[in-house]
Amino acid sequence: MTELARDGDGDLQRLLSDLFVPTYLLYFFLDVLGICKIFFCPYAVSNKGKRIMVRLALLSVSNKTGLIDLALSLVEEFGFDLISSGGTAQTLKDNGLPVTKVSDYTGSPEILGGRVKTLHPRIHGGILARRDVPQDVTDLTNNHIRPIDLVVVNLYPFEETIADEDVTLSEAIEQIDIGGPTLLRGAAKNFAHLTVLCDPAQYEEYLQQLRTYNDASLEFRQRCALKGFLHTSSYDQAIASYLIQQSASESSLPQQYILSGIQLQSLRYGENPHQSAAWYQSATPTGWTAATKLQGKELSYNNLVDLEAARRLIAEFSEPVAAILKHTNPCGVALGNSLKEAYEKAFNADPVSAFGGIVALNRRIDPATATELTKTFLECVVAPGCETEAQKILAAKSKVRVLILPDLSSGQQETVKAIAGGFLVQAADNMVADTSQWQIVSDRQPSDLELEELLFAWKVCKHVKSNAIVVSGDRTTLGVGAGQMNRIGSVKIALEQAGEKAKGSFLASDGFFPFDDSVKTAAEKGITALVQPGGSLRDGDSIKAANELGLVMVFTNVRHFLH
Repeated sequence: MTELARDGDGDLQRLLSDLFVPTYLLYFFLDVLGICKIFFCPYAVSNKGKRIMVRLALLSVSNKTGLIDLALSLVEEFGFDLISSGGTAQTLKDNGLPVTKVSDYTGSPEILGGRVKTLHPRIHGGILARRDVPQDVTDLTNNHIRPIDLVVVNLYPFEETIADEDVTLSEAIEQIDIGGPTLLRGAAKNFAHLTVLCDPAQYEEYLQQLRTYNDASLEFRQRCALKGFLHTSSYDQAIASYLIQQSASESSLPQQYILSGIQLQSLRYGENPHQSAAWYQSATPTGWTAATKLQGKELSYNNLVDLEAARRLIAEFSEPVAAILKHTNPCGVALGNSLKEAYEKAFNADPVSAFGGIVALNRRIDPATATELTKTFLECVVAPGCETEAQKILAAKSKVRVLILPDLSSGQQETVKAIAGGFLVQAADNMVADTSQWQIVSDRQPSDLELEELLFAWKVCKHVKSNAIVVSGDRTTLGVGAGQMNRIGSVKIALEQAGEKAKGSFLASDGFFPFDDSVKTAAEKGITALVQPGGSLRDGDSIKAANELGLVMVFTNVRHFLH
């Protein structure tokens, strides 16, 4: 469209013609005088003499990605007028784009250090007006308000601000956006009459809508409105969660728990092929969303569940450790003087189950360890780093997913499980084992080396599904009994897996022994020391059996059920 003139009340064009005043001269003088022509020209007159409504766009963004390209297209291709505030207006102006500041458009200056800019009837009237309701149209006319056709808004970077551990409460509060969410909610509510964009990824599709249809379709506008509401919902949730953390005690949970996330990617399927699944993240990438994938296929739902279980387990240890998991349960865990030694010990603990497993390492992958990793089929490997030469070696197994997660110890503060009609929330089981708080209940006292071995077995047992039993020796798992319906069943499985290696080894149980049968079964296979929470009404029977059989028995007075 070639614009020859614009007029605001339908009669300005005729008046200019009668006065023989060239339109371009009038607007030149208006601009010189600083009178914003945006008030007076809601119509464009094409080179065919047709009056066309000039569309109005409000742009106010924190994330300025794609802003200039969008604004250029709006102005040059489609003849939009632009209004904007603060830094967005300055950015547009610096790039030579015609823009009217919100304060000039409303006639009200920005106040309170910029806290109040867009909260004005001239703005929100233009957004909320229903074009098919006569009274709304009359109200716009009587109040000299132009309808706004496009609202482009994204919000202050609150989550990025609070990601800084040193941020103060007052600094965080200043990053709570007020005008932005109000604009988004108003525009999203009125999607029948205008479009709202809150993500730079939407810009090109919107422009294609204009190029194809000269307007955005109702279906597109409704999708954008939904995204706008999701954006404000996630933003409010982040603020509420932060303030809860600032005020709540460590032992309490909030009266209202809000769970939200942004879809990072759609997964091929869930636990089984007939189950749909997706991966969601918070606005600020942390944890697995901040991991780097060096190679391999796309991560699956089951991969991610197993990786998280592996991460939680190795976060227990500061020494070089390797953990191999299948279906969230460890099948081999070991400490070593080097990463290679730890991995070899963990693999040899149960090489059959290790096939197709998930491997977690708490040291940078070196070439020697990488070579060992390529000797069997693995689904995933995660470590805090990987040496260049090691990466070249791992490339020989190109389908193996290799992830780098520098902070393997940073995890959840709460765990959430869905149930019919709601969900359950609990504080994460982040308790650190402290042997100084343990109670030695047997006559025989453990040596320092025996306590170290019991501590290793106890840490691993914490991450095995209940009823959980771990048999260990030389700080390596020898047998694991997981998820059985009774504890003696788990004991038998773990001891059977350990075989002859059970002689002189150690046993950990995540829950107390309700009877002395587990103690006697362990002793028959050669176990020399046991660690368990204690707390059964029949603890005396288990202690008596341990003393009669010459075993060490330690109570932690803490249990670690994992369901």
